[in-house]
Amino acid sequence: MKAQMQMKENPMRKIKMEKVVVSAGAVGDDLQKAKKLLELLTKRKAQIITSNKRIPDFGVRPGLEVGTRITLRGKEANELLRRLLGAIDNKLKGKQIADNHFSFGIKEYIEIPGIEYQRDIGIRGLNVTVVFCRPGLRVQRKKIKSGYIALKQQVQKNEIENYMGEVFKTEVE
Repeated sequence: MKAQMQMKENPMRKIKMEKVVVSAGAVGDDLQKAKKLLELLTKRKAQIITSNKRIPDFGVRPGLEVGTRITLRGKEANELLRRLLGAIDNKLKGKQIADNHFSFGIKEYIEIPGIEYQRDIGIRGLNVTVVFCRPGLRVQRKKIKSGYIALKQQVQKNEIENYMGEVFKTEVE
């Protein structure tokens, strides 16, 4: 009976965590501090984000460096996400979860377990985005003969909640 149930499960419906993106926005001297913070957390080199648009009210112009980010995949992403969820007590709000991803912010990096205050960084916050996917997404992303992925192939909000509850023991409020 159990073997029949496993055969009926469609392997193309399986959910996996595609990537974890850790980012922080800043300009000028604060940008270097934010970059140093992300590199301290992940032990990877951070990427600088430049703006594409002009927003005169905020003093933003094309080419201005406005933030930094690091993308992690696989085992490293799982380990980092466990640590970062500890900073928010393994609780997510319903409005932080959307189809295919969820995001949350950490106001001060010293809330992360195992991280101590660094004088040269100061008090800084960061954003975390976790993206989910199903097998077959490459069909939409490839350059030659790209195809269409139906809405039912997207990872729904309730599926993300169930996955996070099972794998990371995360509560959704």
